[in-house]
Amino acid sequence: MSTNGPQNQDNQEIDLSQIKKKLSGFFEGINMLLFKGIQFFIRNVIVILILVVVGAGIGLFLDQSQKIYDSQIIVTPNFGSTDYLYSKIDLLESKIQERDTVFLKKIVGLQNPAAVLKIEIRPITDVYKFIENKAENIELLKLMAEEGDINKILVDGLTSKNYTFHTILLKTKGLTNDEATVQPLLTYLNTSDYFKKMQQTVVKNTESKRDEYDTIIAQINTVLNGFSDKVNGTQKSDKLVYYNENTQLNDIIKTKEDVIKELGVLKINLINYDQIIKENNATLNLKSSNWISGKLKFVLPVLFIFAFIAVHFFIAFYRKQKLKSELASGI
Repeated sequence: MSTNGPQNQDNQEIDLSQIKKKLSGFFEGINMLLFKGIQFFIRNVIVILILVVVGAGIGLFLDQSQKIYDSQIIVTPNFGSTDYLYSKIDLLESKIQERDTVFLKKIVGLQNPAAVLKIEIRPITDVYKFIENKAENIELLKLMAEEGDINKILVDGLTSKNYTFHTILLKTKGLTNDEATVQPLLTYLNTSDYFKKMQQTVVKNTESKRDEYDTIIAQINTVLNGFSDKVNGTQKSDKLVYYNENTQLNDIIKTKEDVIKELGVLKINLINYDQIIKENNATLNLKSSNWISGKLKFVLPVLFIFAFIAVHFFIAFYRKQKLKSELASGI
């Protein structure tokens, strides 16, 4: 007759008993920890209240005196200057983090460089502008979409730098204005001998192309006026029908429409080409929405209390270990 049944039942009862003891010990430990925590707060209630009042006071002062604001400058980099723009912004960010106020004031021209906390640049994702009248960009997107996620491709660094508009983001301590920050920054970004030469060449070529289009339109108008005069001076006849069938009047009119459209684009480009980095719009002094802004009066008291607790436990730990070391040395 097998005795495995009773032995297994006894083992299970022993295991359950051990589990109950461990759980009981665990909860007792939690209860003791809570009791010690309550005792600690009761013993140090005056110190904790002082820390709460001091932390709330300092936090309230900082919330009122050091408000953080965000500003946005939308720009268009012309003449292939996108990489130049991004590298300049990276340089400025490094100088800001190093607190190199001499560089920011003398080289960049910021009136209050200490107030600038951060600068970065992001592309404005506009795929429609990216492919507008650019067949090669459409084909490029099709090719890239076949090999990966189109959404990731659109925000990829290499693709996004080819967008027309980019946003420069500024974070400042306190209010700023166009004269103190925006204009000195744009002046600094537009200081490049290489791109100034590029600007002169592109503007000159664009103006020449504009003049050629003006000439083409004038020539087309002469042709159309001549045809109109001929029609008005001629009676309706078989000859007129023959003339209509053997001319490319519709093609001439279509050509004129295309040239007028291209001419309009050139005139708009000339307006934008007055700067290497063209400012399109600036929105200043938006109240910063980060999680800590305006909440220091609540955050600092908590930090002060945690710091006090950490120091207290460090001292207690040090004393305990020192006592063990002295006892061990005495033996």
